[in-house]
Order: sequence, then C-alpha cells, then structure tokens
Amino acid sequence: MSMFGDRAVELLKELQRCENRELPPYNDDEVRQILEEVRALYDQNCSEAAEAGQREEGQLLVAGIYARHAAIERNKRCLLAYIYTRMQRLRLTRWNQGSIIPLELREALHDEEVEWFGKYSRSLATYMQSIGDSGIDLTQHLKPPKNLFIEVRCVEDYGEMETEDGHTIQLTKNSQHFLRRTDCEQLIQQGVLEQIS
Repeated sequence: MSMFGDRAVELLKELQRCENRELPPYNDDEVRQILEEVRALYDQNCSEAAEAGQREEGQLLVAGIYARHAAIERNKRCLLAYIYTRMQRLRLTRWNQGSIIPLELREALHDEEVEWFGKYSRSLATYMQSIGDSGIDLTQHLKPPKNLFIEVRCVEDYGEMETEDGHTIQLTKNSQHFLRRTDCEQLIQQGVLEQIS
C-alpha cells in the first residue's frame, strides 16, 4: 500500500543514489504521476471543502482536507528539491566543463533543462564580457596555480591549437606537451587534455 508522497520521495532517493556530479535521466513519467496525484488530491479537497460547510459532520471532513493538503505540500517540496538539485548540478557542469553539454549528460536532460543551461551559459558569458575592458573568464583559475607551466597528455585527437604567444601545437592522442596553464586549462576542463604533473 503506497502512501501520499511516496513517489516524490523515491524520485529524490533516485537522485541521491547518483554520484555528486552525475545526473540520472530526467524521470518524466514519475514527475507526471506526482503531478497527477497532486491534482487528484486538490480536486478531492475542493469537493470536500464545499461539502464541509453544508454538512453537520463537516469537522470530520476538515481533518482529511488537512492531511491531503499536507501531502500536496510535501509533493511540491520534493519536486522543487528534485528540479533545484538537477539545476545546481547543471550549473556546476557549466563552471567545470564549459558551455557545451557533454553528450552523455545531454541524453539525461529534459528539453527544458537544456534550454535553461543555454540561457545560464549566455547570461554568464554576458556577465564575464562586461567585466573590465576585454572581459574575464571566471571559469578559469578556479584554484590558484602553483606553476605557470604544466605538463599535459592529450587524451584524444584534437588537431591544431594556437597558444597565447602565437605558436601552433598539434594535439594528437597520447602526445605530451609542456604548456602554459592558461593555454590548456579549458581543454583540461573539457577532457581533451589531462594534467600529468
């Protein structure tokens, strides 16, 4: 026998079971069923509230109305927590990996989450461009660097990359390079390069 709100709690548990930065596929069916439960509880409350004023045992109906209203509020809080947690993880993805959603993550997102990610990325980019004369990329240098140059290994074939000083480097799989941190930090975040030392 399932209680009011059980589906909403299971939805949150599903999200909690995933690792901190991973997102399970958006559970559209479960969200839809929770919303249908909320509508059914609301409709039942409306009909009983109308009857409560007309019948002598109206006080007995009020207790049921309160219980259903509490279940509605619980479902609403759980759905908001589900959506908020997913948005926070998407926000972290933007800061850590850049403005392009990784393919495996995109498959787990709802269309409106993809739209939200795009709007958030544009807002962040607009803000970063408005700082100073030429803008500042706030997503880089999240930790203060210990060295200006780092050794990196290319994880996949990337092609040519131009450094800040104008040199061109060919990035092929398993090639190693000694580069300025500022030249390769974005590629490290995207998973194209990995830091060796």
